Amino acid sequence: MSAESWGEEAVIRKVLADTETWAVVGLSNNSARAAYGVARLLQRQGKRIVPVHPAAETVHGEQGYASLAEIPFPVDVVDVFVRSDLAGDVADQAVEIGARAVWFQLDVVDEDAFARVRDAGLDVVMDRCPAIEWPRLGPAVPAQG
Repeated sequence: MSAESWGEEAVIRKVLADTETWAVVGLSNNSARAAYGVARLLQRQGKRIVPVHPAAETVHGEQGYASLAEIPFPVDVVDVFVRSDLAGDVADQAVEIGARAVWFQLDVVDEDAFARVRDAGLDVVMDRCPAIEWPRLGPAVPAQG
């Protein structure tokens, strides 16, 4: 599998345009972390973000949950902001909760997890960032920083 197949433009466009609720795994109130800024951008693009972090903090006005399994409503995308060695477990949980897509952030690479998610019928993007892809491939609404 090549790095190019990890972020096929058609899949990226579909995930950005046709989803509403994004569970952001690793999102906390630490504004220095990339997840914080990406979650804010997603909100500004009309997405509902759901913080998923062991601390279960409220972030950007949205209630947090300690795990994906605790979220009491459907999730479209699981956005993975954890180390690569933890990403496979998060991907498997995303499949278990019935998410429609998994997005592995920049430098989060687990080819086996990518294949499992894709084979389960979910859309999957790996080693990409929505904050970078939105201005390039997102819906016609201009990205806001």
